[in-house]
Amino acid sequence: MIIFFGPAGAGKSIQGQILAARQGWRWLSMGQLLRDTRDSEMFNIMQKGELVSDDKIYGIVGNALNNVANINNVILDGFPRQLEQARWLIDNQLPNGYSIDLVVVLDVPKDELMKRLALRGRADDTSQAIDERLQTYQNEMSPILDYFNEKNVNIAHVDGVGTVGQVHDRIIEELVACKLV
Repeated sequence: MIIFFGPAGAGKSIQGQILAARQGWRWLSMGQLLRDTRDSEMFNIMQKGELVSDDKIYGIVGNALNNVANINNVILDGFPRQLEQARWLIDNQLPNGYSIDLVVVLDVPKDELMKRLALRGRADDTSQAIDERLQTYQNEMSPILDYFNEKNVNIAHVDGVGTVGQVHDRIIEELVACKLV
């Protein structure tokens, strides 16, 4: 299992989708899994902008991993987002048939993220909102990465600036170094 980390606009989704398509792996986006839920209670919670409980998140992730048990490798995008979720993933990775082989952290400077998010054109991508999301990302990801490091999970910081192809090549270099491709 490979986990992609990076702030909004870093390119996690596009890189995860390309990697999955080229390697025959499965890309699992937590955001997409939540959007695809048929659970009306969970859908209502999300519509209100509230957080879905960890128990429901664990159920969704656990089911998604069970459903792709026959795929050689899985790419997780958007999970874990909190230290408790990282602990759950470490504790439950092997029962689901996977282990965390690599965490890819896409590093992109703030000014580049601002440019990318401005191009995206979403109404909620104001300068203040982006600053808040970046701060939240830093606050939440640092303890997760520290925890994964303590658990001897391979972590690769990849320069996320450049063309999609250039960034993809850097990710492939890390996968080769870890003997994952």
